[in-house]
Amino acid sequence: MNNFFLAANGSVETVPMVSLLANHFIPGCELPDRSGSSHTRLLSTTTGHHSVTVTVRPSGVDVSTSAPSSQLPGLTATIRRWLDLDTDLTAVATAFDDDALLGPLVRHRPGLRAVGYPEPFEAAIMTVLGQQVSVAAAGTFGGRLAAAYGTPGVAGLTVFPTPEVLAAAPPEQLRTAVGVTRTRGATVQHVARAFCDGLTLHGDPASTRTALLAIPGIGPWSADYLTVRVLGDRDAFTPGDLVLRRAMGNPSIREAETLSERWRPYRAYALFHLWTEATSAEKVPQPHVSR
Repeated sequence: MNNFFLAANGSVETVPMVSLLANHFIPGCELPDRSGSSHTRLLSTTTGHHSVTVTVRPSGVDVSTSAPSSQLPGLTATIRRWLDLDTDLTAVATAFDDDALLGPLVRHRPGLRAVGYPEPFEAAIMTVLGQQVSVAAAGTFGGRLAAAYGTPGVAGLTVFPTPEVLAAAPPEQLRTAVGVTRTRGATVQHVARAFCDGLTLHGDPASTRTALLAIPGIGPWSADYLTVRVLGDRDAFTPGDLVLRRAMGNPSIREAETLSERWRPYRAYALFHLWTEATSAEKVPQPHVSR
């Protein structure tokens, strides 16, 4: 095993990061440990998939991995991008300091980071499985999909299915194995085929979002969510997200989009602060905010 520490550019809010990783875990593919502030999963490298355990600290993350030393530079880059360790949050705090809604949240959680996904195809499929269901239900569907179509990996973990395997699966077999509707199963396979045809979730966010919206079954919420969580666009936003809009005082989608304009160019951080506040047991006192 290789063990090392990755320092963050500034502080890290440990509880929200650990909670997000644990809440969104895929059974069989990931092992969350809230009490130990750690999370274990497989990450892909040029030599295959290797187990990685990240333990979240206030100043960064401890990493333990089965990957050989030759793969550590690539893994380091993946982990830093996944957990948003390189962002200097000073500019975010300054931008939101005078905002009646965001200011108190940022002052309460100054080290909150925009956590992404380390594996783009996995993220796209999990986003589809998460459409219009709870986070827990999406994890259940993801675990079933991995059990049926994934492959055994190291540390007793399962490698998430490849685009080729999901694209080739008999549609009714896939639907039954996962327990989703025919429409949702079809969207999973549409996404898999798009990846087989060359779709990648990196590069220009606007053109990638357009490519996502061209896939049957992918709507604005899914495209926006992936733009935030995978493409790492720090000005992306998900105005159609129900949890977000509850945290904003229940505006319409159009009103949420309009309200978010004042948070540019850091709307993704506004999103994470509002998501975190909405799902946290510890609420930050807020003044009345008029729309």
